[in-house]
Amino acid sequence: MKKGTLLKSLALLGAATLLVACSNNSTDTKSDAEETTTTMEAKDDSQKEMMMDLQDGTYKAESEYDSHDNKIMHTIVVKDGKITESDFDYYSKDGNMRKTENEEYNKNMKEKSGVSSKESIEQLNADLLEKQSADVEVVTGATHTSENFKNSTEALLKAASEGNTETVSFEIVE
Repeated sequence: MKKGTLLKSLALLGAATLLVACSNNSTDTKSDAEETTTTMEAKDDSQKEMMMDLQDGTYKAESEYDSHDNKIMHTIVVKDGKITESDFDYYSKDGNMRKTENEEYNKNMKEKSGVSSKESIEQLNADLLEKQSADVEVVTGATHTSENFKNSTEALLKAASEGNTETVSFEIVE
């Protein structure tokens, strides 16, 4: 009988230990989640703050030429503190042809990735106007274009918050 009581006591002690251990992990996880949420809110607040301080004007960003002899040119127009226009595109070194106007390139890209350059860039420009931040959705099939769009937008938002209407440069992703 003493052996049975001892076993029951050990089982109860083990269960209690597990309960305490699990509840401590839950608390830690909750704290991490709360901390992550707070960090995200702070980042969102700083982005909103930057957006509220945009000065009216036309802002331009330009990259160096990439390995395919294309460069990015991105222009935004800010009126009443809001982005009202966005024009992003890749331009060829020979003749400054826009990638969105290159029918052969768009056809090949759509066949390979499911989206054309023209479609992805139109979507990114529209998303920027809607969200009023560089936090645009990555376009499936156009990851590098999406990343380059975000980089150029961040450079433009910084320029617009400072009222810097000179052409700014940014790094591209290849």
